[in-house]
Amino acid sequence: MPRCIPCSFASTGEHDTAPPPSRILHLSASTTSSSSSSNAHAGAPAAAVFDDAASILTLPSLQSLVPIASYPDTTPSPASYLCLSSLKPLRPSSSAAALAVSAASSLLYSASESEITVLDLVTIRPVESFAAVPSAGSVKSVALSPDGKLFTAHQDGRIRVWRRSTRSGRHRLEATLPTPGDRLRRLPLPGNYVAIRRHKKLLWIEHADAVSAVATSGSLLYSVSWDKTLKVWRAGGDLRCRESVQAHENAVNAVAVAGDGTVYTGSADGRIREEGRGRGQRQPKHGAVATLERHRSAVNALALSDDGAVLYSGACDRSILVWEREESADHMVVAGALRGHRKAILCLACVGDVLFSGSSDRTIRIWRTEGEGKGYSCLGAMEGHVTGVRSLVAVRGSDPAEPESESEEYRVCSGSLDGEVKIWRVRIPTTQRSDSK
Repeated sequence: MPRCIPCSFASTGEHDTAPPPSRILHLSASTTSSSSSSNAHAGAPAAAVFDDAASILTLPSLQSLVPIASYPDTTPSPASYLCLSSLKPLRPSSSAAALAVSAASSLLYSASESEITVLDLVTIRPVESFAAVPSAGSVKSVALSPDGKLFTAHQDGRIRVWRRSTRSGRHRLEATLPTPGDRLRRLPLPGNYVAIRRHKKLLWIEHADAVSAVATSGSLLYSVSWDKTLKVWRAGGDLRCRESVQAHENAVNAVAVAGDGTVYTGSADGRIREEGRGRGQRQPKHGAVATLERHRSAVNALALSDDGAVLYSGACDRSILVWEREESADHMVVAGALRGHRKAILCLACVGDVLFSGSSDRTIRIWRTEGEGKGYSCLGAMEGHVTGVRSLVAVRGSDPAEPESESEEYRVCSGSLDGEVKIWRVRIPTTQRSDSK
């Protein structure tokens, strides 16, 4: 078994750091539908190298969320934040840690190339560390299933499945997707092979390049890859691959799944694909609903609101686009843009009406919607990372010592490109929220 890399936990300052004064921004609706089938971005480069490279200019054709002069009494107080701990590799890392969080158990899963660490977000203490699969390359993404399985997406094009033993309480590797059984049942049939390049074929259940992101919804696992495909797997039972969709014309970087089974994928071709799940079938398959095209560069991150009615997308154009459901068209249309980051948007996390965004500019911004028709406000920018913020997860939290606090508390976990993971406490005042809705 490979030797685990030891990590150190460092607590930071004792006082909350106040971000810059908040700015209220208004959501301006676009009059143009975002559904299109244009090839304009087919040649966009894959977003494989991020850090501090110069970002593409923001969209001039989309109006930003501009100041609202008509709501002076609803200006929210800025959020406060405190870095509770930092998890640093003792040797330099060439990739960011992939993060996932279990809201039910308040556990953070942080996966690097050689090690997976589990931390308790309440006590900020490590619970378990176990060896990953170093030969598989870096871990690109992590997801948790409702039954407790842990899925890790790897550079080698495989997905590892981990389960916690009820006897020892430790995680162990349960399977690698596609499983040997799934491969064996498909090997004999020539129709199960697809050409990935000249003189080379693979089974359609195999990813031909790095698996860039994974997500779970109900009993299904969704994976996207730099091979331009979306694959759908059974998250339980035999773990078979059910579908493979040629989703984009360039590397796929992000995936988000709504509660009704609608899947959104973001790609280096600058597009977002919306895939709907069929009805009336025993095993309904996904089909294209719309192609969303308003970004001018690679789409790196996607996040959905809790009800799936709002989609957020972040790209190298430094903009976060806000997409809302168009009832007449039955698909998402762009409503406006959140601007403030100075470089590419690399990751997004949405909790309720609060959105967190991480960027190559090394900051994490906090955004909040102020109610229907009243736009968004930027509550602050969290600083502390020395390289770009590549991964981000957040959950609601509470401080037992302050049961009647007039603020909402969040645990935010961020991973930067140098391998460092930070755990933050963020507090957002609620005293004026009822007036702003």
